[in-house]
Amino acid sequence: MDKQTTLAFVLIGLILIVWLYFNSPTPPPPNKKAQDSTLVAQKKLARKDSLKKAAEAAKKKLAQEKLKKAKEATAKTPPLVKKELKPAKIITVETNLARIELTSRGARLRKCYLKKYDTWYAKEIKDTNDFYDKHVQLINVNKEGGDFNLLFLSKAGALINTKDLNFSSNAKNYYYKISDDDSLVISYTANLGDGRAVKKTFKFFANNYAVKVEIELIHLDDFISGYSYDVMWSDGINFVEDNSVDEARYAMAAAYSGGELVKVDAGKNEKVKKELNGEVNWVSVKDKYFAIIVAADKPSSEGGAYIEGYGTKIPNDGEREYYSTSLKVPFNNTRLQKDDYTVYMGPIDYDVLKKYGRHFEEVFDWGSFLGLTFLIQPISEYFLLPGMKFLHLFISNYGVVLILISILIKIVLYPLTHQSYMSMRKMQLLQPKIQEIKEKYKGDQQKIQKETMKLYQTYGVNPAGGCLPMLLQLPILVALWSLFNVAIELRHQPFIWWITNLSSPDVIYDLGYKIPIIGVDKISGLAILLGITMFFQQKMSVKDPSQKAMVYTMPVLFSLMFMGFPAGLNLYYLMFNILSIIQQYYINHMKTKAGELTPVKNPKKSGFMQRMMQAAEQQSKAQKQSGKSSKRKRR
Repeated sequence: MDKQTTLAFVLIGLILIVWLYFNSPTPPPPNKKAQDSTLVAQKKLARKDSLKKAAEAAKKKLAQEKLKKAKEATAKTPPLVKKELKPAKIITVETNLARIELTSRGARLRKCYLKKYDTWYAKEIKDTNDFYDKHVQLINVNKEGGDFNLLFLSKAGALINTKDLNFSSNAKNYYYKISDDDSLVISYTANLGDGRAVKKTFKFFANNYAVKVEIELIHLDDFISGYSYDVMWSDGINFVEDNSVDEARYAMAAAYSGGELVKVDAGKNEKVKKELNGEVNWVSVKDKYFAIIVAADKPSSEGGAYIEGYGTKIPNDGEREYYSTSLKVPFNNTRLQKDDYTVYMGPIDYDVLKKYGRHFEEVFDWGSFLGLTFLIQPISEYFLLPGMKFLHLFISNYGVVLILISILIKIVLYPLTHQSYMSMRKMQLLQPKIQEIKEKYKGDQQKIQKETMKLYQTYGVNPAGGCLPMLLQLPILVALWSLFNVAIELRHQPFIWWITNLSSPDVIYDLGYKIPIIGVDKISGLAILLGITMFFQQKMSVKDPSQKAMVYTMPVLFSLMFMGFPAGLNLYYLMFNILSIIQQYYINHMKTKAGELTPVKNPKKSGFMQRMMQAAEQQSKAQKQSGKSSKRKRR
């Protein structure tokens, strides 16, 4: 393997490391260097402390003023709004896809269990028939118990949040089950006095992850201040995976407006927020595999949205991210206003989301490697994901599906990889002749470069011929990388033996601690096997004695890097490496053009070779001129 090819391998490795770095939680910014003068530093610290105290005092004063105003406003609030909350009444609706709980306190969505998706610990619990322990639950459980609230300001100056209101329901039972093509309607009403009311009507469908919600503001034209109210999802989405750090990496909030997705993604100990004005189709919160989307059925150009979030550490080196979103909805100041919404609570399944025809599929994360989303997304959307699902129609084991995909990808890339291996083989055969040139012109680097270029030209070898095909493969490999990391189809899917979950690392040994710098705390069996196959690849291709270290360093580097990757991704790359070894072995031993070196008849300088020759000649002339100038100066 020539130096250019080696450089390509190193470059690909570095690119992958950079990609991991930019997709990992953002570290806190480093402290600015203090000035050398101790006195200046002390003055700065004193001023900083003074400003901090002043800010805290101002903040405290502002909070006191807000509290005072709130108390005054509350005193003017109609009695029924201030009424003490009654014990919550829970209604459960079971569909073919989910079991959803509603609460009378605020007429909110309390819990949502997805029947097709298990918790990560479902296999470990003794009683797997326990529905609530077995299935994923998406709504964050807090002391208030639920989400999906309305927020508006009364003309008396009180901030009204419907979570603080008692709602009564028209439902006669506490449990409903619908199936086939059935639907169910449940209404909640909160009376605010003098004929004023807020009404929420939920419509459930047996085979739909989305719930239709109609909101009615009755006789509130002389009650609501301003020209808008907010539809809020306050507490984000429940974290449901074992690896909270990995889940937090993909968690975010977003708003879809003007044909674009506007996102906020918080890191550790970081708070982010964005406000949008104008027509907003929907807002969402998501983690790695699931999403909650609140969409206005008729978005207004006079509306807007607000999204924010923050990240925090949790015990055992874990992470959590919490997001809140709200849709700003115009209030028409009429005696009766009705607005319709769709609330999606379900998997980030691209085909399922796309069927709604409202761009819900935009929450699917195709990856944004070096800004190449425009290349990566079409490859995944139109080829890889449909291909994986198509094969799964005939093969139930997704591990076997991934192996078949690796074989198909290898066939598709064969022209590129074949050219690359042929070029590398010729470079290997040229090594003895290159070594002779180095010995003959020892000490004259420019002469060595020039004669080496002539040698390449004589035998029709392009030194970059092995690198370019590898770089052309990069978008496909990155697309696979991104897809296998987020495809819900692979979540909790087993393969064979110790590989019980293709969406998480295949751990064969837990160290119990993290190795410093590299951060590895668990040993992956597939990552070790992948390193072994890479070692054999390097052994077959590296013939230059000066590059022997690469035979050992590259496999170790990649093994460590792949330790924390999903088993499905590692399985794909392992199979791809095995196929590459077979292909390389065949080329190395075939009795064809790659088996021997034959001078090219009437060799022509390619554009690349021409530039290389010119560069070598210019460098040689420059060195000679520099040498002559130095001699004149000494004289």
